[in-house]
Amino acid sequence: MALRTASRVDGNQPRIVSALRQIGASVLHVHQLKNCFDLLVGYRGRTFIIEVKDPAQPPSARQLTPGEEEFRRTWRGSPYHIVETVDQALAIITQP
Repeated sequence: MALRTASRVDGNQPRIVSALRQIGASVLHVHQLKNCFDLLVGYRGRTFIIEVKDPAQPPSARQLTPGEEEFRRTWRGSPYHIVETVDQALAIITQP
């Protein structure tokens, strides 16, 4: 995967990352990888793929890019999660 030279971070991503780390999750930023997701999260021996979308943006800006959609469609590993809020992110990684 190639690196993007100018990747945009959604405005809510720092809050989500902070909340995940506060409960003990490992968070790796991968948003700079072209056609990839935003966060790789490890928590209690499990790995989560998380794409962050900002609910403050119009719906058209919250759609997956064609590259993100292709990655999601063809990925054969852990589920690809799309979150907009801290609560959604925490619910995904803490569910049994």
